[in-house]
Amino acid sequence: QRLKAAVHYTVGCLCQDVAEDKEMQFSKQTIAAISEITFRQCETFAKDLEMFARHAKRSTVTIEDVKLLARRSTSLLKYITQKGEEITSSNMEQKEKKKKKSSAARDGRAAGEREAAVTESEDSNMA
Repeated sequence: QRLKAAVHYTVGCLCQDVAEDKEMQFSKQTIAAISEITFRQCETFAKDLEMFARHAKRSTVTIEDVKLLARRSTSLLKYITQKGEEITSSNMEQKEKKKKKSSAARDGRAAGEREAAVTESEDSNMA
């Protein structure tokens, strides 16, 4: 119910923006109808995405499922593909940074361990 109210509010804001831009008015019934259609379409999208993932024997929806859903809208598919590539490259950069940090930390520990081993051997030689 809260989700439906959020969709209605967002549709109302969008309609208000369009109305100001185009110098026109939207009735409350029109906004309610657009909200209802939008909510139902989102429910359909969610079910389709779930089915695409299940068909691929996965429990998680992936970007490929979203692309499959958007396949009939060339511009939307292009946009989703672009955003997916941006997210993938961003994730790769974060993984590289983590890898560098962890390898630097490992190298630091290894150097410390070598120093400790040298110190121990020097101590045992002195005894």
